Amino acid sequence: MDLVLLFLLVPLLLPLSTADIGTASSYSPPYIPTKCFGNDGSQFPPDGTLAAAGIENWMNGEACGRRYVVRCLSSEMPATCISGATVEVTIVDQAAGLGSRQSLAGTTIALSQAAYSRIASLDAPLIHIEFAPI
Repeated sequence: MDLVLLFLLVPLLLPLSTADIGTASSYSPPYIPTKCFGNDGSQFPPDGTLAAAGIENWMNGEACGRRYVVRCLSSEMPATCISGATVEVTIVDQAAGLGSRQSLAGTTIALSQAAYSRIASLDAPLIHIEFAPI
């Protein structure tokens, strides 16, 4: 019986194995110029769900154009995360170059205000996230 249960649970757990855990902050406009696309805003998602990769994910610019689905897990501020919400973002910049306090503090990813507000309250300066490539 236990072996049958294991075989039933494995397919449910496999999608979780591709996700990473990290932190996210938000950053505000102007969003151009970017390290990925310079002054070309045509590469941005039309809904403004952009992101800047942290030092660990930047990989000398290889992150440019990558897409991730991001979910808020928790925050030090209560009631910050929007339950069950996810957002798809496109990497357009390097977080270290943004100049914001949160992005310079080593967050995994900095989300545009449009992206951040879909998964968490903008009042929270930092959230814990789960993110996976699309």
